[in-house]
Amino acid sequence: MTQCTPDLTDQQCSDCLVTVIGRLGQCCAGKMGVRIMAPSCQFRYETNDRFFDLVGEPLPPSPTPLSPAADAPPPSPGGKSSSTKTVIIAVATSASAVLVIGVVILLIMKRKRKQPRQRVEGEVEDEISTAESLQFDFGTIRAATDNFSDSKKLGQGGFGAVYLGQLSNGQEIAVKRLSQNSGQGEVEFKNEVMLLARLQHRNLVRLLGFCLEGVERLLIYEFVPNSSLDQFIFDPLKRANLGWDRRHKIIMGVAQGMLYLHEDSRLRIIHRDLKASNILLDSNMNPKISDFGMARLFESDQTQAKTNQVVGTYGYMAPEYVMHGNFSVKSDVFSFGVLILEIVSGQRNNLFQAGDNTEVLISYVWKNWREGTISNIIDPCITYNLSTEIVRCVHIGLLCVQENVANRPTMASILLMLNSHSVTLQVPSQPAFFLHSGNESDMSSTQDYSSRVPEVDKSRNKSNQFLKKEASMTEPYPR
Repeated sequence: MTQCTPDLTDQQCSDCLVTVIGRLGQCCAGKMGVRIMAPSCQFRYETNDRFFDLVGEPLPPSPTPLSPAADAPPPSPGGKSSSTKTVIIAVATSASAVLVIGVVILLIMKRKRKQPRQRVEGEVEDEISTAESLQFDFGTIRAATDNFSDSKKLGQGGFGAVYLGQLSNGQEIAVKRLSQNSGQGEVEFKNEVMLLARLQHRNLVRLLGFCLEGVERLLIYEFVPNSSLDQFIFDPLKRANLGWDRRHKIIMGVAQGMLYLHEDSRLRIIHRDLKASNILLDSNMNPKISDFGMARLFESDQTQAKTNQVVGTYGYMAPEYVMHGNFSVKSDVFSFGVLILEIVSGQRNNLFQAGDNTEVLISYVWKNWREGTISNIIDPCITYNLSTEIVRCVHIGLLCVQENVANRPTMASILLMLNSHSVTLQVPSQPAFFLHSGNESDMSSTQDYSSRVPEVDKSRNKSNQFLKKEASMTEPYPR
């Protein structure tokens, strides 16, 4: 049985069925029954059960039993009875039906090979049946957002606008309406729905549902009232409300959410777009990681992958990913390190004016950390108490943004370092994309990392001097 939703054209229905039937060889070889579902179509077969009724075809009346003596036909010359013929016909009919189904599948697969669908790396090709119960009616969402009124718009992202809505039961929701000309198409839509439907963590934004209506693709999330982190830490007025305790709580929450994605969930997820604008803050300023449209699913034993389509935000992307398309959990760690430095400093990781020089945040932090003038990089809103905890977070941030992938810690190690002040931290090496002067930027990749080892060794000597200064700053921490 194949079915499509009535909103699809014939071509869209055919393309959808080609996609789901293409899954047969990957998931269901030798199965007695299979059901593969997509948002707009499904394919099903059973070999030992009738799972749907023929609509509009009345069952034939049961024949009246005939008297064997009066009406039984004479035996055939070969000695085979009519019941034997009936069995042969039934078997032949069943075999023919199976053959027809097989031919149809082969024809569709052949057509698929001739007309390959454009694919985007990171696609999650899986049935969406687990999220069926989450589908909302388009009219319900349109009413909840006052027909997507501008007065309800919360923000505009790369893939579309986000609106505030209110359901009939009074529940507030955030509706992400994907723009038709955005880079996020059906593939990324399925990606985000499937990932969020399976992931459950207090530091991940919760998906309430989705909607498909013609060209409309909507994602319905829990409403997070305090907007995103970037609207606080980069705002000269709002960031005054973020003391160090709150900032440290945000760092810890994001680290816990990322650890869940990398190691603790059933799936291993590489986010690929971790940044301040994708960290939402609830009413208690607890962080929630959002926007999984660019996320990539890894196998449990997979450690890295390569792509020809680099997606993300410059300033947060690791050098091996920007230049060679290589990504792993360590590329997320790089983004997390940038985020830590932004939270501590209140500055974006881009060009900014520091005195008479133009600086990049990572370079500016590295220079001051190496020279022992770390107070220069701390947001003035929290400099009243330059604790060892703040210095330690800067240290961890620099460990995360090292150019050499192998030198970056894992999220599990990062959480241990954040939680335990007795854990000794390694001395970081020069970060990636180090800006040597106001106009000269080092955009080298990991391949020429070894050529600058002497320079790094010199910086380590200076860093060790600072570590002695850091050790003299004592503060009691409960065991």
